[in-house]
Amino acid sequence: MTLEKLILAAVTLSGSKVPVGANVFVCETKDEMDQVAADLEAILDGIAHKLSNGVYIIVKH
Repeated sequence: MTLEKLILAAVTLSGSKVPVGANVFVCETKDEMDQVAADLEAILDGIAHKLSNGVYIIVKH
């Protein structure tokens, strides 16, 4: 089975900004959030997108 067009994870400074049930990584600083998003992007073979509300989502296209 191949997963396509899927949100794999969310990275945020506030857990309240992402829906329950998502793979959420809550960080303490913006620098940590940027690094975790970059790491997950590489590990999950996805693409990190920063949303206007400051949340990163890692997606598989």
